[in-house]
This record gives sequence, structure tokens and C-alpha cells, in this order.
Amino acid sequence: MLTYLWIALGSALGGVARYALSMRVAETLGGTFPWGVLLVNVSGSFAIGLFATIAPADGRWALSPDARLFVTVGLCGGYTTFSSFSLQTLDLIRTGHAPAALGNVAGSVGLCLLAVWAGAAAGTLINPARAGL
Repeated sequence: MLTYLWIALGSALGGVARYALSMRVAETLGGTFPWGVLLVNVSGSFAIGLFATIAPADGRWALSPDARLFVTVGLCGGYTTFSSFSLQTLDLIRTGHAPAALGNVAGSVGLCLLAVWAGAAAGTLINPARAGL
């Protein structure tokens, strides 16, 4: 049960950091391109890659499993789930499963775009006033 609390705490902190950074970047750069989200996704991917490399389960840094989950699943996952996707894709490449990595990228992007479209279409049926947004 304590593991879930560590993950929840990390997720809360990561989510607040994501919102704060995204809003700050939007205020600074403005415009229609989501620079804040891009920065969050890139920095979160860097952070989880760095942490997973310097503090693996069998690595030199003797961290508890809860500490690793707090950072990877909680903090980085709350900050951006794109970081988890990126690390899992890199792991597929590193273990010689490049076709699976490519499938993960294509499937995740394609299916998520399809899912967001389907969700918006379903939402339009429920609330027609929001059509086209």
C-alpha cells in the first residue's frame, strides 16, 4: 500500500510541475503551437532516461524499489506519460526488438490520434454545441 502512496505523491508533484511549466512557457512564447507540452515531453523523456540509466534496479545507486517507482512511474509519469512511452520504446530497441519499437511508435501515435478523434466525435454527440472544437 505504501508503494501506491509514493506513486501518488510523485504523480501529484509531476502533474503540478507539468502544469506550471506549460503555463509559464505559454505565457512567455504565446502562439498556437504547444511549446509547453513539447518541452514537458522532451524534458520528461530526458529525465526518465537519465534516471533509468543511473539508478537501475541492479545499478550502483542502491535505491529502494519504491524510490525508483516514485521517480519513474510517479514523478515522470505524472509529469508526462510520454516519458514512459519513450523509455519503453528505447528498451525495445536496446534489446534488439526494433520492429516492435517501430510498431509501438506507429501504433501509439496512430491509435491515440484515432482515439482522441473518436472521443471528440462521441463528445459532439453528447454536447453538439462543442462541435468543431
